Amino acid sequence: MSGRQWQFVAESLTGLRDDLGQLGQPLIVRVGDALDILERARRRFGLAAIWSHEETGNGWTYARDRRVAAWARQVGLPWHQLRQSGTIRGLKTRNGWAQRWDRFMSEPVTPPPVALPGLTGIDPGPIPEGPALGLRPDPCPGRQSGGRFAGLERLSTFLTERGAPYRKAMSSPAGGARHGSRLSPHLAWGTLSMREVAQTSWQTQAEHKAQDIRGGWRGSLSSFQSRLHWRDHFIQKLEDTPSIETRNLHSAYDGLRPSEPDTARLHAWCAGETGLPFIDACMRALNATGWMNFRMRAMLMSFASYHLWLDWRSTGAALARRFTDYEAGIHWPQTQMQSGTTGINTIRIYNPIKQGLDQDPTGTFIRRWVPELAACPDTCLHRPWTWDKAGGVLGKTYPLPIVEPMQAAADARQKVWAVRSGNGFAARARQIQDRHGSRKSGIKSGRRRRTASPSAQLDLPLGGPEPGAP
Repeated sequence: MSGRQWQFVAESLTGLRDDLGQLGQPLIVRVGDALDILERARRRFGLAAIWSHEETGNGWTYARDRRVAAWARQVGLPWHQLRQSGTIRGLKTRNGWAQRWDRFMSEPVTPPPVALPGLTGIDPGPIPEGPALGLRPDPCPGRQSGGRFAGLERLSTFLTERGAPYRKAMSSPAGGARHGSRLSPHLAWGTLSMREVAQTSWQTQAEHKAQDIRGGWRGSLSSFQSRLHWRDHFIQKLEDTPSIETRNLHSAYDGLRPSEPDTARLHAWCAGETGLPFIDACMRALNATGWMNFRMRAMLMSFASYHLWLDWRSTGAALARRFTDYEAGIHWPQTQMQSGTTGINTIRIYNPIKQGLDQDPTGTFIRRWVPELAACPDTCLHRPWTWDKAGGVLGKTYPLPIVEPMQAAADARQKVWAVRSGNGFAARARQIQDRHGSRKSGIKSGRRRRTASPSAQLDLPLGGPEPGAP
C-alpha cells in the first residue's frame, strides 16, 4: 500500500459514505487489527454472520483472511464471501473458464437498496489520512480521483467519446492516457464492478451495430472486452498459486539474478535517471500520475530485469507502490512474465530506443518528462549521446546511459536461454502450462508454450507485447 493508493481509497470511501447516508445510514469505519475489530463487534451486537467480498490479494491479505477464518470457526460465526469477478476460488481446471466468465458477467447487476434503516448510537468514525496509517508522503499530482462518480464518468466518456481509437492508441503512453478506458483503478478498488462494465460495453456495442456506427468503434470495443476477460484470467493465476508473488513460477530460474539488488541501478530506474530518455520519461510519468499504459509497463519491467539484471521482487514492489491501480493478481504474474521466469512465455527483451522511436517518434512525450534534453535536436533525442553538444548535458544535468543497451540485452538473453536448455525444464513448463495457460491461446494442454501470453492489465495490449514489438 502506498500513499497514492490510500488517497484513492479514502476518496472512494468518502463517496460511499455520502451515498449510503442519502439512503439513511452512512458508512461506518473502524481502524485496527481485523480480529480486534470483529471481536468487539461480536460482543457488542451479537453477530449472526460475517459478509464480505472475495479478495485475491497479496500475501498480507491472504494471511489476514486465514486468521479471520480461524477466528470465525472458533466463535461459530458463518463467513459468507461473495464472488465479485470472473476469478473462481478453488478452481480445479482451466477448461471451460472463458465460458464460465461469460455466464457470470451475464447475470443481472444487483440494484442498490431503496433505503437503509439508520443505526442509532454508533459513531460513523473518521476515514483516516495516510500518515495515520503509517504511510509515507507520496505526492502524485496527476493521480486519478477516487469514487464511484469519477468511475462512472470514465466509463461514460470512454464508451461515447474517448474510446474510438483505443485499439491503435493504447500502445502509446500519451495515446493510452487519453484514449484508454482508465477504469483500472476503479476496478481494482471496487468503485465499479466488472459485471456492470462488461454489460455496459456490450450494450454500447449492440447499439453501434444497430446504428451501423463505425469510425474504429467496433474493433476498439472488441479489444476492450477481450481485455476484461484477460484481466480476470491473470488474477486467476495468483488465486491458484499465491506463491507467484514471492517465488519464481519456474524453479529453474531460482538464483539466476542476485537476490540483493544493485541499489544504484534500482534507484536510477525508480527515479527515471537511467540515461535512456524513453525509459526515464515513462518512469517519471508514472511517478507523477500513478498510471502508465501496459506496453510501457512491460518495457519498464523488461528493462529492469534484463538490461539492469535486477530481481523482479525488488522492482515489482517498487512498481506496485507507484500504480494507483495496483491489482496483485495482475501485477505479480505480469511481473514474472516480463522478467522471463514463468517458463511458458516467450522471452521478450524490449529495445528501449526502438520503443521510443515507435511510440514517441516526434519526441513530444520525452520532452515533456525529460526537460533536461529540451535543446537536443529531434534526430538525437532518443540517443542523446550522439548529439554533438552532448558533453554539455550528459553527466551534468542528465545522466550518461547506465548500461549499453544492446550489449546488456545480449548478455541477458544468453543467460536466460541457457536456463531453458537445462534438463527437466520442459517437463516443469508443461505442468505450469496445464495449470495456468489460457485455453484460448491455441496451445493444447501438455505442450510447451512458445508464444506470449495475453496480458491482463486494462488499457494495454493484451497479454504482453505484440509479436515483433521488442
